Amino acid sequence: MNMHVQPDTAVLRPARPADARALAKLIDIAGEGIPHHLWSGMAQPDESPLDVGAARARRDEGGFSWRHATVAESEGAVAGLMLGYPIEAPSAADRAAVPDLPAVIRPVVELEHEVPGSFYVNALAVLPGRRDAGLGYRLMAAAEARAKAAGLERLSIQVFSQNAGAVRLYRRLGYVEADSRPVLDHPCQPYYDGRVLLLVKAV
Repeated sequence: MNMHVQPDTAVLRPARPADARALAKLIDIAGEGIPHHLWSGMAQPDESPLDVGAARARRDEGGFSWRHATVAESEGAVAGLMLGYPIEAPSAADRAAVPDLPAVIRPVVELEHEVPGSFYVNALAVLPGRRDAGLGYRLMAAAEARAKAAGLERLSIQVFSQNAGAVRLYRRLGYVEADSRPVLDHPCQPYYDGRVLLLVKAV
């Protein structure tokens, strides 16, 4: 942590449907632009990619739902996000469908299938200007608390190997590498090659 930055005083709370647009922006940050790329392919002529993301965040079901998010709020605005939920064992149909997924997300789904029974941190993001003040640590602590409350024995998260800052954060928190996959057909900056790492931690 940068010793010259004051600790972040944002309040952590469960997300609400009204947070959907902020959730979409933060998910895109966490996904290094991949969500924006995928939403672009889903958008209707009168929609922006962010409109698509916000609509998906408003859903009550699915992994990317406001129901799975914890947000950090400061001065009435969302400044950070932790999106996480328990992962169930994939069905045979789930595994069979992997080759038909867009290449950019195929490694991510393959790695998700390796950690059934874990609390999966799908996304962690803090807005620029609010980083290096401990907010990421607080959001990850919230993930651990939710895992414990659910009776789960481990947490899991994925990160690009080239994202050195995020890798350092997770390793400081006790996460260790369990598996990895090569990045496939990444259309977004800043990571075109390298690997996607699956990190796990015992609760």
